[in-house]
Amino acid sequence: MEQLNWQKSSFSGENMDCVEIASGGELIHIRESDDPAAVIAIAKAKLATWLQAAKAGEFDHLTR
Repeated sequence: MEQLNWQKSSFSGENMDCVEIASGGELIHIRESDDPAAVIAIAKAKLATWLQAAKAGEFDHLTR
């Protein structure tokens, strides 16, 4: 896999595990910081659609 510049949310504490994200070409790569070998990739347009739905609250019920 190409060298990716992983970004962690500023809401995550320095030693907390969280989701990390990186851009590589036409794909966005996502992983959990405590399992960095398990990476999923999604097209930028598909992630943009999902983020729009998340911002609208469509998935809030999953975290209650």
